[in-house]
Amino acid sequence: MILIVGLGNPGAKYRNTYHNVGFMVADELAKKLGAKFSKSACDSKIAECKRDNVIIAKPQTYMNLSGEAVRQLVRAYGIDEAGELVVCYDDVDLPMGRLRLREDGSAGTHNGMRNIVAELGTQAFLRLRLGTKTKELASGEIPLLEFVLSKIDYSYHDELNGMINGAVNALLELSKGLPIARVQEKLNKR
Repeated sequence: MILIVGLGNPGAKYRNTYHNVGFMVADELAKKLGAKFSKSACDSKIAECKRDNVIIAKPQTYMNLSGEAVRQLVRAYGIDEAGELVVCYDDVDLPMGRLRLREDGSAGTHNGMRNIVAELGTQAFLRLRLGTKTKELASGEIPLLEFVLSKIDYSYHDELNGMINGAVNALLELSKGLPIARVQEKLNKR
């Protein structure tokens, strides 16, 4: 069993924002697996794909409290954080469109990840970092908080779609048991 959690903020106001690329990956993965977000539990929308032993969740607690939902999900489904949990989230430290898979580590500047680490009491879980750093953010044209909650600029459409597809393929490989090192190797070549 693998629990894949895409981070984001609920509601139409936040749809298609940089902070919601985790939700976008979760939606696309569910679509690929033929699963629907038909269950609400653990402060999350949940798509269960029992055939593939995959549970996909989108916490509805808002980004900064994502850990509360993740903790509930881990307990409800009996998930081993170190081997069965993958958290997908936007990362402003990676250029737009880049992907990085890590087995553990600090939460960095991401408040949702900080809350997950605090709630789980461990940093030892897989995280798929989805690069969202644009030229505008890098040059300081826009403050970070304003940036993450802003709509994704259409000029980044191709990078965004490529990143989402790459993330979904990596998650499918992980769910089929491909060793983490092999998936990391493929992602790091991009």
